[in-house]
Amino acid sequence: MGFNTALLPLALLLSASAWGNEECQLNLSESRLDFGLMNRAVAVQPAPERLLGERRISLTLNCPQAQDLSVFYRAMGADAQRYRFTERGTYRLRVSDAVLDGQAVELGLLAGSGQPPVASAAQLVWRPEHGIVPLRGGVPVTGRSLSLQIDASAWADEAAARVNDAVTWDSAGLFDAIHAGRSRELRLQARFAPAACTPQLSNGGHVDFGKLSVLDLNPNLDTALPARSLAVNVACDAPTAFTLRMQDNRQGSATGGADDTAYGLGLDARQQKIGRYRLIFDPTRATADRFAALYRTDAAAVSGPWSSASASPIAISGTRVMSFSAMPGSTGGPDPIQTLSATANLEAFIAPLGSLDLGNEVRLDGAATLEINYL
Repeated sequence: MGFNTALLPLALLLSASAWGNEECQLNLSESRLDFGLMNRAVAVQPAPERLLGERRISLTLNCPQAQDLSVFYRAMGADAQRYRFTERGTYRLRVSDAVLDGQAVELGLLAGSGQPPVASAAQLVWRPEHGIVPLRGGVPVTGRSLSLQIDASAWADEAAARVNDAVTWDSAGLFDAIHAGRSRELRLQARFAPAACTPQLSNGGHVDFGKLSVLDLNPNLDTALPARSLAVNVACDAPTAFTLRMQDNRQGSATGGADDTAYGLGLDARQQKIGRYRLIFDPTRATADRFAALYRTDAAAVSGPWSSASASPIAISGTRVMSFSAMPGSTGGPDPIQTLSATANLEAFIAPLGSLDLGNEVRLDGAATLEINYL
């Protein structure tokens, strides 16, 4: 009998210990919010910021006994209502549809644990450095089970999409149920890619002047060769502001002195410069989208200032960028274009016959790269 009496307190102690091991559980329906891939070409009209998207998650907090179920969100704030999503973006959390122990309740916004709510409503913006608590009649209440719906919206500064390489944003915050002793991390991600514009040149960009005879060349002056037409087409995923520039792959071989619109034709056997060429765009021979007409404009840098948009031809430069505007006289820079079709003239000049080594066949060896730069 005494043996059984000694066992009873032990059994009760074990039961109490097992109950104490039950813990609260804090869960998110998704721990990572991916706002997808952003292509700058999607935005036609400039704006201070762009909405990246909206995502919804569910938060549940369950405890074995009724207690304070307030939850705080820990993340770097951007302003009074948004959180920092890297240095060029922000995001906001809006919480709603609170259910406590199976019944709908209001929500209170807490500036600190144990403090009275600073705001209450059926749905609230979850401010930085604040917590959320269930309310009845404006008074915080305890419970065993709380569920919330959280809508996350993210924005990026307009300049954030101006990338030349792929960029990934990755940020994190922490849901902290301080009285329940549980926390869960939320990660947010967004990716940015350059505008997808594809240039195409007729004949693969190959220009053939055929076979020339020494009788065709001037012995003392440059010889101008018959101009050749080159079709230049640019196709973008959506209307995109871009510029064109050409880089000489035969740097230093152009005749005629310093000229950033002249590109070299290579060197002969004695390392003498063979000649030069230019690629001239005539805006009257260019069309784009539904624009009635195009006008060319250029600048020393993609940020401007831009020359007055004009219908006069222009030779593409290696040091200045050029593009097209739909408004004559405009100095506002390029207009967004989705499909450009232009016909450029390639003008080539051969150095005086007397300066070339014609003991062997001389091949014109010009090469350049046409670049697209996004604004």
